[in-house]
Amino acid sequence: MMSTMRLFVSVDPPEDAVEHLDDFLSVRRSSGPELRWSSPPQWHVTLAFMGSAPERVVEEVIEGVASSGGRAAAVELSVAGGGCFPDVARAKVLWAGVSGGAGELARLDRVAQGVRSACSTAGASPVGGAFVPHLTLGRFGRAEDATRWVRVLQTYAGPPWVASHVTVVASHLPREGGHRPRHEVLARLPLGG
Repeated sequence: MMSTMRLFVSVDPPEDAVEHLDDFLSVRRSSGPELRWSSPPQWHVTLAFMGSAPERVVEEVIEGVASSGGRAAAVELSVAGGGCFPDVARAKVLWAGVSGGAGELARLDRVAQGVRSACSTAGASPVGGAFVPHLTLGRFGRAEDATRWVRVLQTYAGPPWVASHVTVVASHLPREGGHRPRHEVLARLPLGG
C-alpha cells in the first residue's frame, strides 16, 4: 500500500506582519463566535496544496521547488482586504487578501505556477482551482453570509514585507479530539537562489 502525505508549499509573512493583523483582529474576534479562527503562527499564503502526495516523492518535490524558487525573485507584498470562499453569501472560509506594488502580484503568480509545475513533475499534483493569494483566517461551521466580515477586512492594510523564501510543509491532520492540523516544515528555500 502506498503511503501518502498532505503537503503544501507557501510563502510566510514575517512575525511583525502577523502581529499587526492579529492585533487588528484581536478586538473583533469575540463578535464572530460562528468562526473557528486559525492560529496566527499558521497563517501563510499557499502556493500549492497536495492532499495526498506519495511519500516517496517528497525529496523530489523539495528539489523541484528549490530549483523553481531559485529562478524567481523575492516579492514585496502586504496583507490587505479580504474575502471568502466560495463566496461572501455562502462563506465557509474567511481570508485576508494579499496585495503588492506594480507587478508584484503577477510575479507571485509566476512563483506559484512554477511551484505547482515542479510539484506535478515530481509526482505530487496540486489540487484546487486558480491561485488566489490569501491567508486563511477562519472557517465557518456552516455556510454563512459574511458580508460584515468582508467589510471589516476591507478597512485593513498591513505593513509591507518581502517574501524571500518558500516553505515546503507537511500538514498533519488532528487525531481524535483535535481540530487543528499540525504543520511540520520540511524545507525553507530561498527565492532567487
